Amino acid sequence: MMRIITGSARGTKLMTLEGESTRPTSERVKESVFSMLQFDIEGRRVLDLFGGSGQLGLEALSRGAVQATIVDSNPEAVKIIKANAQKTKLYDKCVILTKDYKSFLKGSKEKFDIIFLDPPYDSDMLADSLRIIIEQDMLSYNGFIMLESDKDDIPEYGTLTLHRHSKQGRAYITLLINENKKN
Repeated sequence: MMRIITGSARGTKLMTLEGESTRPTSERVKESVFSMLQFDIEGRRVLDLFGGSGQLGLEALSRGAVQATIVDSNPEAVKIIKANAQKTKLYDKCVILTKDYKSFLKGSKEKFDIIFLDPPYDSDMLADSLRIIIEQDMLSYNGFIMLESDKDDIPEYGTLTLHRHSKQGRAYITLLINENKKN
């Protein structure tokens, strides 16, 4: 059972897609990620790129983020994301899109303060999405990118700075920060 851990929607139980097509972030991993980010969420714009159930974006909103863009390529997952957003009463702060990650990233002109990248394990989507985000300059100054993977190796992260890297169960969590001011 997944739920919102804290904030305005604390305790709200979330639905998830049946079967193996999505792998929800475990409660332990989610707690670890949000303890790393706890003082950097308020007032921020969030991107949850491989939305699944929307739990990472919704957790950020519950903790004070101002907007979450939640993207998933699976129309059934998007239905669940919308239902979870309504259930948490955070729907009006969400932009929920049915899109492939590449087309979203290449078509977006937005900058985000926090980006969650938790693609399917055993795919090249983590390194590919991170590369596109860096190329497109989508992360704001002092913004964070959270990577979740089942491998200890960190994809190439260009000019970003490694902030934290830890193991939680079988998942590796990496937090990158953009400390590069643009002139």
